[in-house]
Amino acid sequence: MDKKLFVSSSPHVHGQVSTPAIMWTVVLSLLPATLWSFYLFGLPAVTVVLGTVALTAALEAISNKVAGGPLALRDGSAVLTGLLLALTLPPGLPLWMCGAGAFVSVVVAKAFFGGLGQNLFNPAMTGRVFLLIAFPAAMTKWLVPRGTGESLLGHPVTAYDTAGKLVELTSAKVDAITAATPLGLLCEKGAGAVAAIQNSPDLFIGQLNGSLGETSAAFLLLGGLFLLVRRIITWHIPVAYIGTVAVIAAITHAVDPAQYASVAFHVFTGGLMIGAFFMATDYVTSPMYPMGKLIFGVGCGVLTMVIRLWGGYPEGVSFAVLLLNACVPIIDNATRPKKFGLTKLAAA
Repeated sequence: MDKKLFVSSSPHVHGQVSTPAIMWTVVLSLLPATLWSFYLFGLPAVTVVLGTVALTAALEAISNKVAGGPLALRDGSAVLTGLLLALTLPPGLPLWMCGAGAFVSVVVAKAFFGGLGQNLFNPAMTGRVFLLIAFPAAMTKWLVPRGTGESLLGHPVTAYDTAGKLVELTSAKVDAITAATPLGLLCEKGAGAVAAIQNSPDLFIGQLNGSLGETSAAFLLLGGLFLLVRRIITWHIPVAYIGTVAVIAAITHAVDPAQYASVAFHVFTGGLMIGAFFMATDYVTSPMYPMGKLIFGVGCGVLTMVIRLWGGYPEGVSFAVLLLNACVPIIDNATRPKKFGLTKLAAA
């Protein structure tokens, strides 16, 4: 009797790490920074995170159902997208705006491209940039951390009542207290406005305001190192990204310290840590090869600093990552390794 050998399509060797394992490991690595944001901002932070994650998961289930596929919520991709989006938002953002960002992240940036693994742009970053462009006022109203008092970094804070009207800080009607972020002060007033904290431990530990994912560089770095140890990500993009930001910051600060902030300030404030370790390293939207990853990281770092130092926005991480996402096919094509033993044909 003839025996037939059936060979399935590649890959023929499978690793022990599955897509759900990767997704839930990244979610786990983000928990310390998430819990720290809960401590700093309380219920407004909890509402944004839980609401955004729930809305993202629901939209993922609906879009998969419409496409005729399985719900696929157990793989963790929807939860991770929702958590990453939430960590790029200000605490206290209205839930309907969180829902709009979730819709763009899941449906527009992901489902329309064919679902998980087919998207060109990072879904969470796409949702965040949409909200920043569509609702700039709400996306730049930053709550101050608990215990701040009447000033933040030596600058007065602003109090709002439930109707959004300015009120006295001591009024019982105060519903929210806001202030400019460190990067916002740098953009508006120069390095002198943040001179007191340029090398402060608060930058690293996280006692300042900003989006939920900007609150603690220490916890984000801890999560990033956890991913490196677990080999979920490689060192190429984070090192190239953060290193490029540090080099440009060092040069500009040395040239004009009165105008440009220090290396520590640029590395530990804003969305650099979450961008370098959790956004730019996304498997689907980043280069495949080591040299390409280094080019990608350097490009993100250059664009981030160009926007921070000379652009109209205080922060440039979101735009830098999305712009480099669009370049990934070109980078992969240019950095594809040469096949072993392959030589160029001699000219005729």
